[in-house]
Amino acid sequence: MSDSIESNQQRPRARDLGLEVGIFKPGPFNAITDVAGVKVGHKTLWQGDDIRTGVTAILPHEGNLFQKKVPAAIYLGNAFGKLAGYTQLAELGTLETPIALTNTLSVAAGLTGLIRHTLEQSGNENVTSVNAVVGETNDSFLNDIRGMHVTDKDVLEAIGSAEGGRVKEGSIGAGTGTTCFGFKGGIGTSSRILPHELGGYTLGVLVQTNYGGLLTINGAPVGKELGTYPFHKVIANQQTQGSCMIVLATDAPLSPRNLKRLAKRSLFGLAKTGSPMFHGSGDYAIAFSTAYTLQHSQDPFIPATRLVANIYLDALFLAIVEATEEAVYNSLFCATTVTGFKGNTAEAIPLEQVITIIKKFGRIP
Repeated sequence: MSDSIESNQQRPRARDLGLEVGIFKPGPFNAITDVAGVKVGHKTLWQGDDIRTGVTAILPHEGNLFQKKVPAAIYLGNAFGKLAGYTQLAELGTLETPIALTNTLSVAAGLTGLIRHTLEQSGNENVTSVNAVVGETNDSFLNDIRGMHVTDKDVLEAIGSAEGGRVKEGSIGAGTGTTCFGFKGGIGTSSRILPHELGGYTLGVLVQTNYGGLLTINGAPVGKELGTYPFHKVIANQQTQGSCMIVLATDAPLSPRNLKRLAKRSLFGLAKTGSPMFHGSGDYAIAFSTAYTLQHSQDPFIPATRLVANIYLDALFLAIVEATEEAVYNSLFCATTVTGFKGNTAEAIPLEQVITIIKKFGRIP
């Protein structure tokens, strides 16, 4: 692993620079891991001059996920992508493996790794069908994607390294080779905790950013001010293609139907950062709840669960928009400059200039 990867956490997150998004407060780590039980692991592949890729794994709980599935849903923003596991999850409303994020041509490795992880767990000796969920973005600008360097072993290592607490962000794991708004993108995360009067629930978001648009930060037209935006004739690095994977976790007891509605709202957070979801952008949101599990058994009945009523979802909807928006900013702010495939370079976003612009427009308190 290179020094540039190890130095990711030396770059400040959005709140370190005084940038506060929305009205709700983040959790103690301001990360998806603020949802109790959720863990995140990375495996970064940084080899030679051309390999800049990796895997990021999100675990809803540390138990046997196949035997104790969690309610989940997926919302398709712009479905130009290769998300695996969608149809069964949409049909049954349950997640039975960790979620793996990687590059476009490594989805098969992601599937194999997740399947192996499931089959090797105690209690799964008779399992013959696994619905693994793998998301992807295309990192071919910085990574030798055709080399298909990610293996199922890398996926297992990402799962094995998963932990709670602070989440490493920027150019790491599945975000090692991604770009965003013409700058270096990567992994970002954020969370929100609702006031007790609104349920006291925690929501967390993790993003793998690799998309373009007119970068807007907390309402300030940063991309326009920097002169880095699509269809601007004097700028060469016009990013319109790409994708964004959004993973949402909450401890609010929601049905798969309302988890899908929650996932849908995360795309408003993406839009607030300046994404119009271009033709070639695969934008997906995967949401799950840790509030209850669904036992994999032959019992003809499942226990009744108290669920949040529809009319009490508004605060959750707003919180997920805020957390998604801030997670994108963290992915940009924490990412370092990376040079990779064929000498291509994605520059880290210039933070001093960004903050100057945001202050100019009065978007920092």
